Amino acid sequence: MKRLFAIISLLSIISSHQLFAQTGFEQLINAGPADATKLVDAYSKSLFKGFGLGMNSGWTNSAQTLGLSHFELRVTGTGVIVPASGKSFDVTRIGLSSNLRPANPNDVISPSFSGSTRANGPLMDVYDENNNKLVSFELPSGMLENYVPTPQIQLTVGLPANTDVTIRAAPRFTIGRKIGSVSLIGFGIKHNFMRDLSKDAPFDLALAFSYNNLKYKKSLNLQPLENSVPQDSEQSTDFSGQEIFGNFNNYLFQALISKQFSVFTPYLSLGYNVSSADMGLSGNYPIISGYNGDQVTYKTFSNPVRIERTYLKDFRVDAGFQVKLPVVRFYASYGVSGNYGIANAGIGIGL
Repeated sequence: MKRLFAIISLLSIISSHQLFAQTGFEQLINAGPADATKLVDAYSKSLFKGFGLGMNSGWTNSAQTLGLSHFELRVTGTGVIVPASGKSFDVTRIGLSSNLRPANPNDVISPSFSGSTRANGPLMDVYDENNNKLVSFELPSGMLENYVPTPQIQLTVGLPANTDVTIRAAPRFTIGRKIGSVSLIGFGIKHNFMRDLSKDAPFDLALAFSYNNLKYKKSLNLQPLENSVPQDSEQSTDFSGQEIFGNFNNYLFQALISKQFSVFTPYLSLGYNVSSADMGLSGNYPIISGYNGDQVTYKTFSNPVRIERTYLKDFRVDAGFQVKLPVVRFYASYGVSGNYGIANAGIGIGL
């Protein structure tokens, strides 16, 4: 059942509103849960890494901390740039079983979530253990080509002893009809220990920790194959209320150094990202189970169990600046984590 969830997770992320595409992905169960798990990993890796890197961005653009009772409100946006290696995958190189094969042996490259949005992936054939072909389906196109976007809204308040805290929140918003909606809550803390040593130090040096939680939700509408029938009278035929949900937990540890030049403060940071996901599925889902004479039969699976995975554990380097005017602030940075690029920019107000 845990592996069954991986199949439905793939459906939820990349589902098309065309019956053919929905039906095709449902047949992955007949090819075996292991194949679906490998396709989930290959297709969604850039999405989940991008979310993790994006949610861990934009927390600060300086090693400075705010004075006691001072505050800063900022709105920023991050675009995680996906490398060429994350935009596609070869279906023959991810360990699929012989029950799931490309219909054309020369057409084996499929887009990932961040790959091309202009065409679907290769046509795949699903076979049973007796080498009878059950169904054919196309792998999906990409959803957001080249990048993964994330927004941030946060409030920072100065505390005593060269420390400030940040609260981050974004109300639920819809990214797109095919992708679903997300919401965000998080907090961060930063301590400028250079100012503990000397108030007249020529630069600032700080340590920071941040955490945020992103919640994901998407409604589904996966119906039985046309003219198929329940396997037996015990199978539910109510497929309303289908929904995927997920919790993405992101952690960032940083060391920062910065130097103020009048209103301009450049900074450099070294950090470590961790991003994990806890996902689940609610509702009833019809999965083809065999044949009853000439009719296809399906079995209904309800509320598959959750699955937990860690998608990101990596160092990152960020460089950027802030421009601090009497009330208005401007921020920008660019970072690298592995072979992913991370661009962030925003505006804020502070008193």
